[in-house]
Amino acid sequence: MPPIKTILADDHALIRAGLRDALTGIPGVEVVGEAGTGPALFHALEIFQPNLLVMDVNMPEFEPVAAVHKIRAGYPSLKILVVSAYDDQSYVVGLLSAGVNGYHLKDQPLSDLHLAVRRILDGGRWISDPLVTRLVDQRALVVDSASSHLTRRQRELLYMLTQGFNNQKIALEMELSIKTVENHLTALYRAISVESRLEANRFASLHPELLSPLEQGNSPSPAPRTPETINVLVVDDNRRYRAQLSKLIGRTCPNSSIYEAEDIADAIRLGQEMLPRLAFVDVVLREEDGIQCARRLKVVSPATRIILISAYPDREFRRMGLSAGAIAFLDKKDIDAATVRQVVDDALGS
Repeated sequence: MPPIKTILADDHALIRAGLRDALTGIPGVEVVGEAGTGPALFHALEIFQPNLLVMDVNMPEFEPVAAVHKIRAGYPSLKILVVSAYDDQSYVVGLLSAGVNGYHLKDQPLSDLHLAVRRILDGGRWISDPLVTRLVDQRALVVDSASSHLTRRQRELLYMLTQGFNNQKIALEMELSIKTVENHLTALYRAISVESRLEANRFASLHPELLSPLEQGNSPSPAPRTPETINVLVVDDNRRYRAQLSKLIGRTCPNSSIYEAEDIADAIRLGQEMLPRLAFVDVVLREEDGIQCARRLKVVSPATRIILISAYPDREFRRMGLSAGAIAFLDKKDIDAATVRQVVDDALGS
């Protein structure tokens, strides 16, 4: 039987040495190459044409999800086992969806690593036990979380999906633009941990108690409530645009207190001090990353509802932003009074 040609990829030589020692205990496995960077890994793949890749995902010049897609396209029969210290759920799910065969945590026993390699070489998949437990527990919490955090509008939106409404009809019913409806759908999918209309309908069929039918014209009007003052943070490195957006928010929502930041340091400081209910964060902040800003802002102010904005909307930016904790991604050209009003209403849970 020919050897199972294996490549090890990790930016720490000591970790690669440990993996090499561990894999020598598996009959038939032969380590033929190593890599410590993204370019070195692709070069090794081309040279050695391996059967198995055991890799970390935190290496220089290496974007994990995009790289896995590229590797999977170029080497469809290659078995890929991630061995990483990262245990973030969205990270794990993203890599599994991209095409890795297994995800193993570095702090797990050596015997588990042997099991992981054997499992994927036999055609199965592998996820370390702590990750399995966390993923199952997370799914179990989805309904309770949705019950307590879905807004009335999100419940109505879920109901309209079960009625087969397309985005245009939803927009007419809600008196919103189609673009705004798309953003609300993205936020709803995130809230109930689904990725498509089909999955949302399946979720709704299992949890009808979360549905909120459209209010009829003869329904009693809700009692008026005293406007609630909310703190809003605007993060943008363009002073002129920042001022325009702040003015639009203030005009649309007179009960808001608006704070401005031009970089991540300002945003985090204000986040800690003001605990904003709502934040608009530009994706590009000079040399900084607005998505990283969103992630750090959620750490210091978990209750803040973050809206990422960009003049150059990009599907990958949207995916990364929602993974970082944002609830929506807006094109700057689509931000008007109606959109701001809707975002504020959702932030208040209306």
